[in-house]
Amino acid sequence: MSADARRLVAKLWKYCDVLRDDGVSTIDYVEQLTYLLFLKMAHERAERKLNPDIALRPVAARWQKLLDYDGDDLEVEYRHTLEELAKESGMLGVIFRKAQNRIQDPAKLKRLIVDLIEKEQWSSTGVDVKGDAYEELLAKSAEDIKSGAGQYFTPRALTAAMVDCLQPLPGDTVYDPACGTGGFLLAAADYIQRHHGADMTPEQRSAFSRGAIKGTELVDGTARLAAMNMILHGIGQPNGNTLIDVGDALAGRYGGNPTVILANPPFGKKSSITVIGEDGRAGRDDIAYSRTDFWTTTTNKQLNFVQHIATSLDVNGRAAVVVPDNVLFEGGAGETVRRRLLLDYDVHTLLRLPTGIFYAGGVKANVLFFDKRRARPGTPWTTTMWVYDLRVGQHFTLKQNPLRREHLDDFVACYRPGEPRKTRVESERFRPFTYDELVARDKANLDITWLRDPSLDDADSLLPPDVIAREIVEDLEAALAEFAAIAESLAAGPRSDGSAEPDGSASADDAPAVGELPL
Repeated sequence: MSADARRLVAKLWKYCDVLRDDGVSTIDYVEQLTYLLFLKMAHERAERKLNPDIALRPVAARWQKLLDYDGDDLEVEYRHTLEELAKESGMLGVIFRKAQNRIQDPAKLKRLIVDLIEKEQWSSTGVDVKGDAYEELLAKSAEDIKSGAGQYFTPRALTAAMVDCLQPLPGDTVYDPACGTGGFLLAAADYIQRHHGADMTPEQRSAFSRGAIKGTELVDGTARLAAMNMILHGIGQPNGNTLIDVGDALAGRYGGNPTVILANPPFGKKSSITVIGEDGRAGRDDIAYSRTDFWTTTTNKQLNFVQHIATSLDVNGRAAVVVPDNVLFEGGAGETVRRRLLLDYDVHTLLRLPTGIFYAGGVKANVLFFDKRRARPGTPWTTTMWVYDLRVGQHFTLKQNPLRREHLDDFVACYRPGEPRKTRVESERFRPFTYDELVARDKANLDITWLRDPSLDDADSLLPPDVIAREIVEDLEAALAEFAAIAESLAAGPRSDGSAEPDGSASADDAPAVGELPL
């Protein structure tokens, strides 16, 4: 991050401490900044001397009123502005959807408007400075565990490594069905600009900024942060069509047939909506919708996201998705999904992630890489799945020893982006497993490990007590979450079709939350 971006972050973050005394949470503060930044940018673009954006002038006038008003009049005007803009369509509607004023002290609101927002030129050149500053604010928000912001955050190092492996191109359409604040989308856009920006055609540049990179986000507040994040990074237009759809991605097949999907779907409670798969069985929830493109019925949100991503992907498209351990080993619906994925898709790489890299405790996750191919019934597309174990013997923390991009260098080197997979070389942490070996495992279990933690063999390499304690806590949290899910499943009774939940499919419905604020 540049010196200018760091200066801007420090300036904006300093004021957060003032508002926190009034009960404004970190994520609420960033949300209020989003509203005000958008209004200021609209004012700048509408009033610029060269090529003013006349369509933004009604919005720009609202910023001027905020500058002119004080006291109770300012608070009333601000509230009225949020209410009116929430009724608009396109990007305006996404950013101001259900917007509310959380800053109850008019004097502090005025100071935020005049001292912090007005004094900066947010629409000038140096988009990277403004974008980097906003992205850093979102990362800082993820540290506010009480607000739950961390559930939308994927470590930047992991995001960058996944993008480096998939190598998105200018002609690709990139999609994230659970985009959080847009981290994967922005990382893909940055990769395309850095590697292909000079060679992009005018048509590709237009598509790049107006629809080739899109996401879906269920939570209104998070969607607005993603929309603003993309605008500040030069993707999309303040008065243009939204690139962030607000809603449940699982409610229907994505119509764009993306060629690249990058995602860290939320790890959390069961979906409030039950999918009816091609097996015809309905879940026990009150609301059901039909996804005939799904292979099986389950209330497990993570399995449904895997099915959604797989069926949405365009032919020859490629996907990288973060999944919890239970997706790799549970029976019932989990086994059905894994066997179908191995048969119909080229599931070529699995990265076992270390613990301690997510804000939610007790999370044990992996990255599953697969490509979609044209159907050829009876002949599996997966020939070999390579597993890279970055978990055994690795111990990270969020602050003292955070995951950095260089920690993933060896994995990316082993992955060999852009090269034929036959050139891959086996190593201590990287091993191949054939399709026959995988499907022969009990329940097609993909939770594969062969390394032994050195600390178990060498008394001199025992971990520090705080690391041991933290890992015990994480294991206990994961176990409690699974027990809670089993208890909930038993309490719910039989399914609506008279059957019990498939074996094992409830075991992680309530796994700790981890989704995408990915920056």
